[in-house]
Amino acid sequence: MNNTASKPAADAVSASLVLFVVSCVQFITPMMASSVGIALPAIGKEFGASATQLSLIQLSYIFALAVLMIPLGRFADIHGRKLIFNLGIVMAIISTLAIGFVPNTEIFIFFRFLQGVSAAMINATSLAILTAVFPPERRGRALGIVAGFAYFGLAAGPSMAGTITTQLGWRWLFFLMVPLQMIVLILTLVRFKGEWADARGEKFGWSGSMVYIASLSLVIFGATQMNDISFAWLIAIAGLVGLGLFLKWEANKTNALFDVRLLVENKTFTLTNIATLINYGASFGVMFLIILYLQYVKGLSAQQAGLVIMITPCLLAIFSPIAGRWADIYSPRKVATIGMTICAVGLFGTLLMNETTHFATIVVIMSLLGVGFGIFASPNLKVVMGCVGPRHYGTAASISGTMRTGGILAGTVINTSVIALFMGDAPITGDNYLVYLKSMHVCMTTFAVMSVVGIGLSLFRVNLIGPEKH
Repeated sequence: MNNTASKPAADAVSASLVLFVVSCVQFITPMMASSVGIALPAIGKEFGASATQLSLIQLSYIFALAVLMIPLGRFADIHGRKLIFNLGIVMAIISTLAIGFVPNTEIFIFFRFLQGVSAAMINATSLAILTAVFPPERRGRALGIVAGFAYFGLAAGPSMAGTITTQLGWRWLFFLMVPLQMIVLILTLVRFKGEWADARGEKFGWSGSMVYIASLSLVIFGATQMNDISFAWLIAIAGLVGLGLFLKWEANKTNALFDVRLLVENKTFTLTNIATLINYGASFGVMFLIILYLQYVKGLSAQQAGLVIMITPCLLAIFSPIAGRWADIYSPRKVATIGMTICAVGLFGTLLMNETTHFATIVVIMSLLGVGFGIFASPNLKVVMGCVGPRHYGTAASISGTMRTGGILAGTVINTSVIALFMGDAPITGDNYLVYLKSMHVCMTTFAVMSVVGIGLSLFRVNLIGPEKH
């Protein structure tokens, strides 16, 4: 093992340059994950696509991102994070540009999958590189800026997509991303010197990777098909059993995909990642529901709803760097817990939303969500990366990224399942918006309860014995 592999790269690369590059890619990835859903009606109309094909456009991206991130993170720890990062940027440019020219749905799905693969390569390495470059006393603020861009991309994606699709057409949603991706590629090729490979010389667990990918694939497929396939829950359970067997198998291997002790022995690491899953699931799920609420219940246009929804990501982008700085000074575990508590207040506040709710109340609720998510994000991420040594930076970043993607998936599954339970296949109209309100309140209650569980886990990790790594 080479514990000094990252030092030449860290000395040769400007920390501010790394921060800029990582902020750019952390904005693009969640934005592309959350924005395409808004453009699906226009895409389906142009290609005459079925509902199943449209769902595959979304699922193929999330699937690739979720199942490949951890294997790619471990591979990058061994063979070089800059190498995998650059390959990911190249693949992102090719796939994003290609989607803008696709002639049919089948080719769209193929390049959307490749786009997800590129996102997995980028997410598995970008935060690990940032952590290697920034010392612990400056890391919180840097992670706060990055987290602000990531959440801003996640929350702003739908409103940006609505405007771009309406004014320019859905293909421009992809064309406009290519110049930013090109800038990132040029900067990394010209300015990033050296390499980050703190686990160089260790073996990569190919067999464990295959078992992990297969098991997680079953979980994702089962979870997303529960409304369409009666035995989908059995498929998901089979996948969960497979993941359990994978962890047991990996614990006894010398060339494991990742060190299981990170999950078993490092309780802070485990609890923090669960908190990430919960927070991302609640944040993504609630933003989707509020966008529909503003349009179908309050009667706003898509662009007007997009402007209102921007309150949350704007406040999040403001408070995330501030909270990151607080995490450099105070306990990041405690700061993250305060943020999650504010989130919970905002989530319970969403239960007040109905057809007569005043816009001032909506603004207050969305402000609480933005401030809470902002205060939670960067300290929580600092705890994740501070729990492990340099040789595990890629793995830790990948597990955290997988939890974020899993949260997006969980929020989507909860929303679609509950809405389908109440409304079936019926579209939301002025005649049945009250039924949508009932389904929305069930979803909001679920997310609020999830946040309370997150607070409990966060409080427990605050009281864990042992020094806190800033």
